[in-house]
Amino acid sequence: MKEQVKAAPHTQVVKSDFNLALIGNPNSGKTTIFNALTGLRQKVGNYPGVTVEKKTGLIESSGGYSIRAHDLPGLYSLVPKSLDDKIASDIITGRASEIEHLDVVVVVIDASSLERNLYLATQVVEMGMPVIVALNMMDAAESAGIAIDSEKLASQIGAIVVPVVANKGTGIAVLRQEIFKIVEGRSLREPKGIRPPAEIKSALKPVRDWLAANSELSEMAIRFAAVRILSSDKALGCWRNPANGHVHDNYDDLVTRVQEARQELDEQGVSWSMLETQLRYQWIDTIYATTVCKTREHELNRSEKADRILTHRILGPIIFLLIFGAIFQSIFAWAEIPMRAIESGVAWFGSVIAGVMPDGVLQDLIVDGAIAGVGAILVFLPQILFLFFFLSLLEDSGYLARAAFIMDRTMRSVGLSGRSVIPLLSSFACAIPGIMATRTIRNSSDRIITIMIAPLMSCSARLPVYALMIGAFIPGVVVMGIFKLPGLILLAMYLFGIVAAIAAALVMKRFVGRNEPPSTFVMVLPAYRRPSMRSTLIQVWERAKIFVTDAGKIILAISIVLWFLAYYPRPQAEMSSSQAINQSYAGQLGHAIEPAIRPLGFDWKIGIGLITSFAAREVMVSTLATIYNVEGADETSVTLRQALINDRDPNTGKPVYTPLTAVSLMVFFALACQCMSTVAVVKRETNSWHWPLIMVVYMTVLAYTASLVVFQGGKLLGFG
Repeated sequence: MKEQVKAAPHTQVVKSDFNLALIGNPNSGKTTIFNALTGLRQKVGNYPGVTVEKKTGLIESSGGYSIRAHDLPGLYSLVPKSLDDKIASDIITGRASEIEHLDVVVVVIDASSLERNLYLATQVVEMGMPVIVALNMMDAAESAGIAIDSEKLASQIGAIVVPVVANKGTGIAVLRQEIFKIVEGRSLREPKGIRPPAEIKSALKPVRDWLAANSELSEMAIRFAAVRILSSDKALGCWRNPANGHVHDNYDDLVTRVQEARQELDEQGVSWSMLETQLRYQWIDTIYATTVCKTREHELNRSEKADRILTHRILGPIIFLLIFGAIFQSIFAWAEIPMRAIESGVAWFGSVIAGVMPDGVLQDLIVDGAIAGVGAILVFLPQILFLFFFLSLLEDSGYLARAAFIMDRTMRSVGLSGRSVIPLLSSFACAIPGIMATRTIRNSSDRIITIMIAPLMSCSARLPVYALMIGAFIPGVVVMGIFKLPGLILLAMYLFGIVAAIAAALVMKRFVGRNEPPSTFVMVLPAYRRPSMRSTLIQVWERAKIFVTDAGKIILAISIVLWFLAYYPRPQAEMSSSQAINQSYAGQLGHAIEPAIRPLGFDWKIGIGLITSFAAREVMVSTLATIYNVEGADETSVTLRQALINDRDPNTGKPVYTPLTAVSLMVFFALACQCMSTVAVVKRETNSWHWPLIMVVYMTVLAYTASLVVFQGGKLLGFG
C-alpha cells in the first residue's frame, strides 16, 4: 500500500510518491501544461497491448518527494467512445490496474469554450477525488470578451480553479503550488454535482444500491455513476469487467435493475437516454450564468475571421497543400545537408576505427556491422526532427485541427479520418516519421490502418532504384508531344503507391477494429494561438529519443544480421568483391530464391539485391554496383547502367534485363516492405511484433503479385 501522508501546514512531509492525472478535451492545451510541469523528466511508451500513447513525467517537490504525472488521452466525457476514451475513463474511475491510486486530478479547460469543457470537468469532480481545474487559454477568453470569475466557479463546482495561459507559462507556478498543497493534505474543497429530481431518484435507487454493494465508490460518486449507467449502454458495459478482466458476478443483476429503472422513466415520460446530458447541462447553464460575464457582444474574433479563409471549401484545400508542400520541401532541402553530414561522419568514424584496429572479423563487425548500423539509425534523425518540429508548431497554433477538418471528407472515402492525411503525406519523405506521426490519430483502428499503408507511399529511398531502372531502360521518347516517357513512368510509380494504399485501406477497414465502437470524428476547432517553443522542443526531443533508443535497438540488431549474411563465408584473398558477395550467405540466398523470382523477370543478382536492400531500399543500387564491379557507383552512374544493359544470358545470348524487367522491379519496390527501419518503427509504435509481421507478409505478397502480373502480362502483350 502507498504510504499515506498526513501533513498540516508547515509540517515536514514524509517522503513518498504520488500519482497525478492530467485530463481534458482534445486541443485544451493539456500536453502543454504537462510539459511545463514535468519538463524533460518524461517517459513515453504505450499502454500494455495497445497503440495508445502513455506519457508519464515527474514533478519534483522541494519537500523531498515526487509526483508522477500521467498525461491521459484527450476525451470529452467519461462515457468512452473509443479505445483512447476508455483508457482515460478507466483510469479516472478506478477500473484500470495501470495506476493503483490517483492522489490528484488536474482537469484542463479551454476558458474560451467553458460550457463545452465543463461537461467532462463536472463528471470528474463528481467522482469525489481531489480535483484542480486548470482554466487554460484565459488570454483567448479575454480577447473574445469573456470574463470568468474563477473563485465563484471554484465554489460552484467544488474544486480548486487556477487561471492559466500555458503557452506563456502564466499560472504554472500557482498550479504547481496547488498540486503540492493537495498531496500534502493542505487544500481540499467539498465537491458539488448534479441533483436529480425526486422522481428520478426513485428510479435510480435500485441501481445505486447495487453500486453501493459492489463498488468502493463514495456516496456521491455512486449517485452520479447511477445516472451515467442509466443513460448509456456503454457506461453500463464498463461495469461488466470492472478491473480484472472477468465478468462481474452480479452484472446480470445490474442489467436487470437498469432495464427496470429505464422502464419506470419511460412510464414517467422521461427520456432516459438523454438523462445525464439534460441534468448536466442544466447545472452547467446555472454555473455559466453565475460565473461568466460578457464584456461585449459577440463579434468575429481573429480565429473566426481566419477560418473564413483557411477552412473555405475551395481555398482551404489549396492553402493546405501550399503549407504542407512548403513544409515537405523544407524537410527535403533542410534535412539533406545534416543527413549527408551524418553519413560522412559515420563513414569517417568507421575509417578511424578501421585504422586503429587490426584487420579481421572483429574490425569488420564493428565498422561494417555496428557503426554502419548506428549510421542507419542516425541518418533518419534530421527528417524526424524537422517533421515533428513543424507538426508541433501547427498543432499548438491550432492549424493542425483545421488540416484534419479540411481533409476529413476525402479521407472518409477510404475509411479513415482527416487526421490520417498528415502521416501519409509525411511518408512521401520517409515512412518512419510518417508512422511516428500517427500518434495524432485518436481512433486506434484508424491509427493501425494508417501505419499499415504508410510504407506504400513512395518514399525518397525508392527514388535511387527508380532512377537507376528508368535511366537504364526507359527511352526518352516524347508522349503526346509534351511529356517525356521517363517522367511519366516516375509519376506512375508514385500514383501507383497511392492507389495501392487506398485499396489496402478499404480492405483493412473490413478486418481491423471490427469490435471497436464506430469511429466518430469530432473535431473542435480551437482558437489560433502562439505556439509554445518550449513545448515544441520537448515533443521533438521525445520523438528523437523514442526512435534512437527503442526502434534503434531493432535496427542495429537487423543491421548486424545483414552484415553477417553478406560477410560470411569469408572470401579467399584473391576473390573480387563481386565474387565475395556471390559466395556469401546473402549470395547463396539470392541463388536459392531465383526460381521463385524468375517469373517476375528477376535473376539471382536482383535476388541478392532484394535481400541486402532490406537494410535500406537504396542499397539495391550499391549491391548491383558491387556485383558488376563498378566502384563508387550510384543511380546516376552511366557505367552501372551500361553494365545492366549489356548483361547477357550465357545460354541464349539475350539481354538479362529489359524495359519490362525494369518496370516489374519498380512495381515490386513500390509495394514491398524493403526497409528494416520501417519494420522496427512499426514494432515500436504498435507495441507488438504482430503488426510488423503482418505488414511484411501482406506487402511482400502484394508486391510479388503485382510484379508477376506486370511481367507475365507484358510478355503476353509482346513487350518481353
